[in-house]
Amino acid sequence: MKTTAIQVTNLTKQFKTDVALAGISFQVQAGEVFGLLGPSGAGKTTTIKILTGQLAPTNGLAEVLGQPVTNLTEKSYAQIGIVTHQSGLYDRLTVNQNLNYFAQLYQLKPARVTTVLKHVGLEADRNKRASKLSQGMRQRLILARAILHQPKVLFLDEPTSGLDPMTTQAIHGLIRDLQAHGTAILLTTHNMAEATALCDQVALLNNGHFAELGTPQALRLKYNRQIAFNIQLKMQPTAITLTAGPQTTAKINHWLTEQTLLSIHSCEPTLEDVFLTVTGRNLQ
Repeated sequence: MKTTAIQVTNLTKQFKTDVALAGISFQVQAGEVFGLLGPSGAGKTTTIKILTGQLAPTNGLAEVLGQPVTNLTEKSYAQIGIVTHQSGLYDRLTVNQNLNYFAQLYQLKPARVTTVLKHVGLEADRNKRASKLSQGMRQRLILARAILHQPKVLFLDEPTSGLDPMTTQAIHGLIRDLQAHGTAILLTTHNMAEATALCDQVALLNNGHFAELGTPQALRLKYNRQIAFNIQLKMQPTAITLTAGPQTTAKINHWLTEQTLLSIHSCEPTLEDVFLTVTGRNLQ
């Protein structure tokens, strides 16, 4: 039976007259990736800051590993990892020195640094100064630092923003591996394709409210207003789209019999389409 790593109930945050969060509620279980999705200013980073003890909530309940976020201890932080845009590196130090510094703080053996560097693909660059790393390599080093102490909960705030596809794919692989080992992950992003690929549950956050909450597939099916299929046939340069019905069924059966059907895909909306439908606004 999975344990609840993050518990949030009716969480609100107000800055003077500005309501950043307006009573959101959700849970994240061990070994689960929970996506907090929305455009800039929706309240994603505010949520992470509250859950990591950097901001006090105005009202509501928020707990991480059974501990109220207003009372997180040194022991609590030893089980939490954080990757944000403000996660800095010591640029004058090498990759190895950056991680060794934190390994000493966590009282970890040097072998753990080597293991993590292999895991994030930076072992060959361990003697390179952080200032000489590419943006993608820096992001992998920040992630390496966040998972160095094998946290039970990991907060990832836009971890692949601005990265090239190859680095993004590598980080996605790391996230899946951490999930498989039981880490609870809260991921914020405005990239709906990323959320669809990685998340067990997603919350569509808009102006401090949850517009929707559920699995990516359940939300896409819920807002699939017209069932249709994208079909590619032999000897036809472009695909065709047909809506579901008896005539379409007959055509598909005929193409299958004649072996002229190359591919068929259902046409559910993307999470971005769903977000636009329920909020009336784009993600950017």
